[in-house]
Amino acid sequence: MYSRKPYEGPSRKLILAFDIGTTFSGISYCIVDPGEVPVIRGVSKFPAQEHVGGSNKIPSTMYYDKGGRVRAVGAETEQPHIIEKARKEEWVRLEWWKLHLRSKHLEASHFSDADLPPLPNGKLAVEVLGDFMRYLFDCAKAYIKEAHATIMWDSLEERMEFILTHPNGWEGPQQQQIRKAAELARLVPVGENGQSRVHLLTEGEASLHFCVTNIITSEKFEAMPIVCTDEPEVDDDGSVPECRGVIIIDAGGGTVDLSAYSMKLSPTSFKEVAPAECRLQGSFFVTYRAHAFLRALLANSKYGDEDALKKMADVFDKTTKLQFRNANEPQYIKFGTIRDKEPQYNIRSGQLKLSGQDVAKLFEPSVEEIIAAFEVQRKAASMPITCVFFVGGFAASDWLHSSLSKHMSSLGITFCRPSQHVNKAVADGAISHYLDRLVSARAARFTYGTSCCYTFNPYDKEHNSRRLTAFTSLSGDQWLPNGFCSILTRGTEVSEQQEFRSAFYQEVANLSACKSVEVEIVAYRGTLQCPLWMDREKDSYTELCTIFADTSKLTSSLQPCQRPNGLAVYYTLTFDVIMLFGLTELKAQISWKENGVEVRSPATVVYDD
Repeated sequence: MYSRKPYEGPSRKLILAFDIGTTFSGISYCIVDPGEVPVIRGVSKFPAQEHVGGSNKIPSTMYYDKGGRVRAVGAETEQPHIIEKARKEEWVRLEWWKLHLRSKHLEASHFSDADLPPLPNGKLAVEVLGDFMRYLFDCAKAYIKEAHATIMWDSLEERMEFILTHPNGWEGPQQQQIRKAAELARLVPVGENGQSRVHLLTEGEASLHFCVTNIITSEKFEAMPIVCTDEPEVDDDGSVPECRGVIIIDAGGGTVDLSAYSMKLSPTSFKEVAPAECRLQGSFFVTYRAHAFLRALLANSKYGDEDALKKMADVFDKTTKLQFRNANEPQYIKFGTIRDKEPQYNIRSGQLKLSGQDVAKLFEPSVEEIIAAFEVQRKAASMPITCVFFVGGFAASDWLHSSLSKHMSSLGITFCRPSQHVNKAVADGAISHYLDRLVSARAARFTYGTSCCYTFNPYDKEHNSRRLTAFTSLSGDQWLPNGFCSILTRGTEVSEQQEFRSAFYQEVANLSACKSVEVEIVAYRGTLQCPLWMDREKDSYTELCTIFADTSKLTSSLQPCQRPNGLAVYYTLTFDVIMLFGLTELKAQISWKENGVEVRSPATVVYDD
């Protein structure tokens, strides 16, 4: 089993992890004491779920009244009296609202905002997230006070730490929204001090930590024979390689996240060996397709109204989808009473009969997308993949599991699904990440860089083709715009504290313009290994963020330069932007030289909402 070290911090602390999913959400926590081995626990009692018996997740559903106030959340929204009151008072029911926050760069030709239930009037998605966070916080507070005494909670509330997870495909703007929601939820005070207690983590990396502490280091896994691909199982010198390639597939309600790592078990450590993948093909989309299929199938049926279709889709989601195992056997949606029948539509005794082949087709896009994402990662990985771990709520689907298992078997890859608690992977894994920090390096998801100008070279073919865009700088040189300067190439392995620099040279007419700088960081999402021009493949370049820094201290060392016409002066600003990409969030600094000595200043990373 994984041997966790005693906590080395100076004082007792409470760690809370929120796994806010598209369909279900959960909370894990840990009370750490100096010198004691931490124990990860889950919140297993929620309002309206007290008698379920240790359920560790609640539906990510909410009711808002006409005034935009939260009236019911989670399991409360399933109570008959709440549903009746909501109908009478015309409350707005929100499901799948997390998808409003998704990164617009995620490929989703099958889905758009129009397919989501609209947000209440005047409510932003980040405010809904804040309301839901507040509810989870209150649930955690009530549970921990009951389990560990009120005085313990009261003594730790002001310095508790939060780990908030998000899909692999979410980027800086979504991370910024999560941080804003944490403030709206009053988890932490507004400002840097409060935000220092908020830690963001991808669901893929959280799932890895869960797999390490619950599966990979277990005696059962160590005794398991690992089948391999056609790649050699030994190094050139004949020894068994100390690292293995593993992929974690976290199949959730909205997204499926894939993360590839090299695995070393003695001592336990991991490095990301391929860019993380994310697909909008979670379990919600199977139900979404089922709803559309039923609408078309029953278009002329007396059961084709939206209320009946919604009920059928809900039943499909909670039972038929989970129980589906065999495409050669008919499947049933029990939605009514014995009196409900329409034989021409295969409706008898309140049940709609569907062919297993039709149900299998509802899963097909998800299966195909997961396999496609897996193949992208497998081929991009810097080492052979020998094992895949399958976790998340959608992993409970036997049909999805068997479909993926066939593909893995054809490649000779071991495919593992935990026998229980797969839906706790993210929340528990987030706490483990805070405690254990097992990932020492991550792979760049795309190529990072900045726009730049090149000095015009009339003998260069690429330059000459753009000669009409050339302009004269303040120093009199001919420059070409629309260049791209790479800082970090997609797939590069980056350690947590590894720095990447980009040198900048700016010419400005006034000294006042040198007091601050802003640098736009651009993401290149295309396939070129060495992109050089932003006027080619324009759609592949997207603004990632802007880095702002105070350079007023630098102005005292700047000397005026004479312009070629002799009538005016200009100033040159030379500095480096230093970025850390190996953390779970992008960090930046700015530096320059004073009397040959490097001076650094903090920089702010701002994302466009």
